[in-house]
Amino acid sequence: MPSVRSSPFYNMENSALFSLIRHTTTTNSTTEKRSSKSSSSSSGGLLKMFKLFPMLTSGCKMVALLGRPRKPLLKDHATTGTIFGYRKGRVSLAIQEDPHCMPIFVIELPMHSNVFHKEMASDIVRIALESETKTHKKKVLEEFVWAVYCNGRKVGYSIRRKQMSEDELHVMQTLRGVSMGAGVLPSPSEKEYAADGELTYIRARFDRVVGSKDSESLYMINPDGAVGPELSIFFVRAH
Repeated sequence: MPSVRSSPFYNMENSALFSLIRHTTTTNSTTEKRSSKSSSSSSGGLLKMFKLFPMLTSGCKMVALLGRPRKPLLKDHATTGTIFGYRKGRVSLAIQEDPHCMPIFVIELPMHSNVFHKEMASDIVRIALESETKTHKKKVLEEFVWAVYCNGRKVGYSIRRKQMSEDELHVMQTLRGVSMGAGVLPSPSEKEYAADGELTYIRARFDRVVGSKDSESLYMINPDGAVGPELSIFFVRAH
């Protein structure tokens, strides 16, 4: 086991968060040894997701395919997670119990899309959200203010959405029939497309693990056991 000081999570502020992610890092050490060298381009992570997930490259074709609601093909209880955003803007995270349901958690992360894509190119991405609220009357996902870490580095603070923006609603409506995938979505506005670039998304199914009333975690399920990037998302409330 590497020493605490050699861990990428040594400088994190909350000990509970550190121990939770450090445990995951230890259990996945053999996977990290097999990881190949990461691509240096900002789109490398998204390109890897293109190879892993099915794509819908045509906006018109996508709208036609998703025009009518369908029952989900996957009958398990996996949680749906979507990370999306304009190439020149920040990424948002939406968590749904089912692709047809409204999200139970939506937040704009303090990370630009190109930074997130670079992290995805490293094959192992761990996003941790830490709430410093002292009350325990709420479920951990009901907290509003979060400190955000990516692979052990604190990247800033975010506030959970009470209501989704028009762009977020557009993404959820467009992807309501998609269980997993990665690609580019039609922009709801030509002005936003010209200013912020393409609207990209990654949607995957996650195993949701409730550790306690103060911690939950999501572990991405790669389709059909395929080898691909490892994405984990942690929610922890400080003691």
